[in-house]
Amino acid sequence: MALDTQGGGDIRRGGLTVQVNKVHHVQTITRVAQLLGEDEDWLWDVASEMDQEDGLIWVYGPGEQTVMAFTDFGIETLIDLVQIHKDNPGLLKRWIAPE
Repeated sequence: MALDTQGGGDIRRGGLTVQVNKVHHVQTITRVAQLLGEDEDWLWDVASEMDQEDGLIWVYGPGEQTVMAFTDFGIETLIDLVQIHKDNPGLLKRWIAPE
């Protein structure tokens, strides 16, 4: 938890301001792929360019299980990236293992 003694946060406690995370839900890549009508594997490759600042969130489950998920802002960012890659298909080339 980040404490901001200079002000500008959302909750005040004893003269300190505590910054509050405003993300209240995310959607998994599987759900986003269905909503956008895109192939999940292709969407995964496109989303791999994104960072936390872009609205990408990793959800950790039991053991080694992880799921890529997106905030609402992340979905907007992903839609923009999808359009960029559809306009320029050569930007994203899957690596194919030599036989």
